[in-house]
Amino acid sequence: MEDGSIPNLKRNILLNFRVSEQERDLISEKMTAAGINNKEAYLRKMVLDGYIVRLDISPVKEMTCLLSNSTNNLNQIARRANETRSVYESDIRDLQANYEKLWEQAAEILQALAAIKK
Repeated sequence: MEDGSIPNLKRNILLNFRVSEQERDLISEKMTAAGINNKEAYLRKMVLDGYIVRLDISPVKEMTCLLSNSTNNLNQIARRANETRSVYESDIRDLQANYEKLWEQAAEILQALAAIKK
């Protein structure tokens, strides 16, 4: 190291694994998208620095259910209002409560997504 050069890294351990044709094609597509031509360098980088994100989407499913219920309730109220030319105060309170739950659920989902770290 007296000449200031970087010592050669010795990579003397070979790791092998199998992929399907579709997986190979997907790896090639991702390499192209990343602008990398060296497969060994790409795979090494992904193994060492890549990460997998697993998301629990149950809150999203719950929010979808709340949204569906709110939409159904709103449609029922609209039909009744068209038929009777009146809207009940209890219906409005129910809608407001459902929308409040939706916003709370959305805020929780956004907070969880914002907390995801690499």
